[in-house]
Amino acid sequence: MKSLRRVPLLALLALTSCGIPATGVVQAGGPASGTLPQTPVYFVDRNGGLVATPRTTEAPGEPEAALRLLMAGPLEGEAGVGGLFTEVPGPATSAPLPTATADALGTPSSDAPTVTMAGGTMTIGLPPGVDRLSDTGVRQMICTAAAAYRLTRPSVDAVTAEVTDGAGWRVRGSDEGCPDR
Repeated sequence: MKSLRRVPLLALLALTSCGIPATGVVQAGGPASGTLPQTPVYFVDRNGGLVATPRTTEAPGEPEAALRLLMAGPLEGEAGVGGLFTEVPGPATSAPLPTATADALGTPSSDAPTVTMAGGTMTIGLPPGVDRLSDTGVRQMICTAAAAYRLTRPSVDAVTAEVTDGAGWRVRGSDEGCPDR
């Protein structure tokens, strides 16, 4: 008889589930991650070949952000010990590059390259003070911009790009020959 009295009590305890209320999904920030977003930036090695060098970025998938990292040049250790360099000059003012392509009002910075996509072609506009590039400099720009673009669009085949300056100089190429593509 005693065991029959305990059954309703045990059933009641099981139904209360330790007193934890159901809350549903609670939003508590972004997904867990152990790494910061990176984008490949293409520098030149001692033999004249392009090398994809990972850079931390706040804007993965944004070609303009990747090109700003390229124009900032290799890090001290990469340039000295690693022998990496760039044939893409920074702005003519030699001031540090801005960390964003737009100010608080959304006005594009004149020190950063511009990137637009139209009809399957990426157009990379060089900032004022940066004129014609060497063939290697053009490859650096195309490979860096296309690699950043592909980070958020992995199904894109080859990226065709046109590099231009303010004086009307234009060079067209593709990322098909970029290392690590």
